[in-house]
Amino acid sequence: MLSRIKWLVLPVCILCITGSVVAQEVYDLSRCIRTGLEQNFSLQVVRNREDVAINNYTPGNAGMLPDVTTTNRIGGTLNSTTQHYSDGTTSDPGYVHNTSGSAAVNLGMTIFRGFQVRSTYQKLGEQATLQGLNTQMEIENLVAEIVSEYNYYLEQLIQYDNLAYAVSLSRERLRIDEERYLLGSASRMQLLQSIVYLNADSSRLASHNEVLKSSQIRLNELMASRDPGEEFILKDSMITLNKDLRYDSLLTLTLKNNTSLLIASSNLVISELDYKIIQSRAYPYLTMSSGYGYNYNGYGSGNLDNQQVHGMNYGLTLGMDLFDGFNRRREKTNARIEIKNSEIRYREVEQSVKADLLTIYYAYQNNLNLLRLEEQNLEVARENLEIAVERYKLGDLSGLELREVQKSLLDAEERLISVKYQVKLAEISLLQISGRIMDYL
Repeated sequence: MLSRIKWLVLPVCILCITGSVVAQEVYDLSRCIRTGLEQNFSLQVVRNREDVAINNYTPGNAGMLPDVTTTNRIGGTLNSTTQHYSDGTTSDPGYVHNTSGSAAVNLGMTIFRGFQVRSTYQKLGEQATLQGLNTQMEIENLVAEIVSEYNYYLEQLIQYDNLAYAVSLSRERLRIDEERYLLGSASRMQLLQSIVYLNADSSRLASHNEVLKSSQIRLNELMASRDPGEEFILKDSMITLNKDLRYDSLLTLTLKNNTSLLIASSNLVISELDYKIIQSRAYPYLTMSSGYGYNYNGYGSGNLDNQQVHGMNYGLTLGMDLFDGFNRRREKTNARIEIKNSEIRYREVEQSVKADLLTIYYAYQNNLNLLRLEEQNLEVARENLEIAVERYKLGDLSGLELREVQKSLLDAEERLISVKYQVKLAEISLLQISGRIMDYL
């Protein structure tokens, strides 16, 4: 009978062995974040867009620098002209080949355009700043995701250890029931029930490997690892919590550093600059032009063999748009409306950020209170299990009652690690919304 029991339990125990013993990389949270910031594909795209915006922020793109162009041409004509005179004579010199060539260098520059050039340059700078803020937001989102997934993986590892501990308890119970069965103080049904409990706990432990692997793959994906299935070991063994976050200081930092608010503020500045650019068209404009040219004409007939002309030209142009079908007035009205919309969007974002901060902070405080309660529950559950095991060994406790105590302990451990993870998620969100997410690096 005992040999049959061992063969029933052995396959289940083998399932609990997770992976082969190979050399694996050790990652702490800081290394995961640095790897993600260096390799994440989405972040690379956003950074490239920021580079484009920075490249566009030049005086030449704003119209501050002159334009220099050159034109060069060479050509000719080949014509046959027949002339009939009134005295009846005819002149037909045949085909005459005339040649021509020209070369010129031209310079043009806007001297004044109603401050349009300056406003355009400021807008290009603000657009570069805006794209930098978009990159910053992408970085913050990525760091928050990595920190969340890192701690989720830690949660699952701790849960795995708890399940493994449950298996060890079930194995100890089976050992006790085996001895009792041999001594005749336990029934065969009681022994088989212990085997069922051990197999159930072992199966749950083996199934948890799938959760662990999925979380590890997700973390590799965020870090853009070459092999999404790469095995690694976490340096940390428990979730560390920051229990000292205060609402007042978080609110001050949020209003000052929140990326969404900074983006909304940048969009408002761009709307105001767009209005200035449109308004500048009401001013006179002054442009300057200059150039140097060379022209050559060669003649195949006549008294003149060729002609060459070269010299420079220059000039100032002063102008003003007097009437454009009221389009400028329409565009200014629309630009003012867009400024109002940007102001409204800023207030909307500000309100949303404040509401999110308050909601997350309440969740943070509530979960901290739950954490203290669950820590007490776990201590009680552990002490209760110790007493239950001793009573079971003495035969004063039934197998069903022992199983219930064991399940209470496992549930308490699960609730505790779950609450810890919820506190960590709230902490991550609070640091992200207040612009402090890079504290994890």
